[in-house]
Amino acid sequence: MIFSNQSEMMIQSASEKDLLVLAQMNKRLIVVKTSTGYFLPGGGIEENETHEECLKREFLEELGYVIKIIEFIGRAKRYFYSTQLNENMVSEGFFYIAELIGEPQNPPEYDHQLVWLKRDEVNLLFHTHQVWAAEKVFNQNFNN
Repeated sequence: MIFSNQSEMMIQSASEKDLLVLAQMNKRLIVVKTSTGYFLPGGGIEENETHEECLKREFLEELGYVIKIIEFIGRAKRYFYSTQLNENMVSEGFFYIAELIGEPQNPPEYDHQLVWLKRDEVNLLFHTHQVWAAEKVFNQNFNN
């Protein structure tokens, strides 16, 4: 799936590939709230890291929870103009469903707040490709 405001865009820079987790409980999805908005937990893969290792590390760092990866649900790209860097960018996300294991192990990062979103709140997510993935999870798992 590709998301863009422009049909053709010259890409000057590409962001790292992001691996993102959709953890669900009681018909809600866990997200990270920061001063810049709402995001799915996840981040960039480090050298020699598998997708699963990256997701577990990022989730623990961002929100303090251990997770179990359940399934891969899709991949999407978002093309956008970064006002911070003043250039066109592409963000590629790989989306996975996971479940939380136990209680938090570590406190979340200082500027990260864990928030549970309901189906009608997914448009609060900052990135359109993350909204797509959240809607896909809701449609597949919570049809009522």
